[in-house]
Amino acid sequence: MQKEDASQVLTEEQKKEQARKISVKEGSFTSLMDGFGLRYITPFALAVGATNSQIAFLSSLPGLLGNFAQLGTLKLIRKFPRKKIVLISVMFQSILWLPLILIGWLYMTNVLTTLRASVAIIAVYTLIVLAGAISSPAWSSWMKDILSSENGRYFSRRNEIITGVVLASLLVSGFILRYFQDKNVFIGFTIIFSIAFLGRTIAAHLFTKKYEPKYVYNEKSAFGLLDFVKRSTSNNFGRFVLFIAIVSFATTIAGPFFAVYMLKDLGMDYLSYTFVVISPIVSTLVFLPVWGKFSDVHGNVKILRITGYLIPLVPLLWALSPVFLSISYTSLIFYLFLLEIFSGFAWAGFNHATATFIYDAVSKEKMPYCITYFNILSGIGLFAGAMLGGYLASMSQTPFGLTPILLTFVVSGILRIVAVTIFLPIIKEVKPIKPFHFTQSFKHHFEEDKAMLTTQFWRLTGFKPLKLHHPATH
Repeated sequence: MQKEDASQVLTEEQKKEQARKISVKEGSFTSLMDGFGLRYITPFALAVGATNSQIAFLSSLPGLLGNFAQLGTLKLIRKFPRKKIVLISVMFQSILWLPLILIGWLYMTNVLTTLRASVAIIAVYTLIVLAGAISSPAWSSWMKDILSSENGRYFSRRNEIITGVVLASLLVSGFILRYFQDKNVFIGFTIIFSIAFLGRTIAAHLFTKKYEPKYVYNEKSAFGLLDFVKRSTSNNFGRFVLFIAIVSFATTIAGPFFAVYMLKDLGMDYLSYTFVVISPIVSTLVFLPVWGKFSDVHGNVKILRITGYLIPLVPLLWALSPVFLSISYTSLIFYLFLLEIFSGFAWAGFNHATATFIYDAVSKEKMPYCITYFNILSGIGLFAGAMLGGYLASMSQTPFGLTPILLTFVVSGILRIVAVTIFLPIIKEVKPIKPFHFTQSFKHHFEEDKAMLTTQFWRLTGFKPLKLHHPATH
């Protein structure tokens, strides 16, 4: 009774503040599933002998089906609390890691062939993604109701913590898999997937403690997918969604094959692979606070225009990796590490601006519909891109002397350039912002963010900066 009485005296804003704090904790435990599980699905499939075409399906089909399943969530929201929808979906998602572990052991004991194990992984992983996707509209609507005015800074702080957990998870996973690589790698996958299961289970428990403001369904705010698509070219948010869908298409042509390229074509061990994979996460962790503050001051469209012209360089620079391999393996690893640091900087800004733009542009009544249709169109782009990438990566003959996977990198980079050139000039900011002047703004932000970045660096490295005392100042 005392706990109930205490909760009754909290104001609505205090309850929302508590919910925002719980959301950070929930996201942190969910990131255990990300760092110990989702990020290693492709290596797991490669361990059972999956082909490039199967990797393409693994990377795209689950998302496509999951995003279309969100249409059903829009109907569920009318009848059930968003909290209940999210909780059931998350609990189901956590349980599905157990049959994924079983597939590895059945393959290892020759009960499953390579083909059947690959198909089984695609099927179970599809269900994992499906469960998460079904909760997305309800979760986004729920978050919209508890957010404050500074969306950019809140999400940058939340994502900073979550990214830190993902980074630590990836490092531990890499060491575990490297240790078991020469013994029985499926023991390693069992360990990391078990941690993924536990992380998502704890996240489900935290959802039970998170306050949900009452959701009132408004029939006037409802609109269908076809209506949204028809009006997409004539309104700002629709053009934004089309832009992200096309960028998703261009990105996923290469996206599923970076891991394949490292583990199969370059023959990296799991520790070297993890070293490269974590580098963009380190960069993201450092620069997210900067992008968060930048978005609140200068808007999200300005970030999209800055980073939109950087992300096409990433796959094009990956295509140069054979040059560094011809020098030495160490040179290659160092080059890819620096390249992925750059990638993390660009994608941290782009992804942050994308997510925050949605929350700034969409009312809470329309949020479930807009986020669902955004995910569906992005999912179509992801699927189409992965299918094209799978076709290119499986070609027996390729132009310009490129290997099939290097060809996917080049095509991806070129199409990214096309997307940002066509769409970015016609997308407008949706909130009041301060004028942006390159020299003045970067000088101002550099002065403010210098201490922030320095603090981030010392915190990541574990060292403390030396305090220098200048006699003239005393």
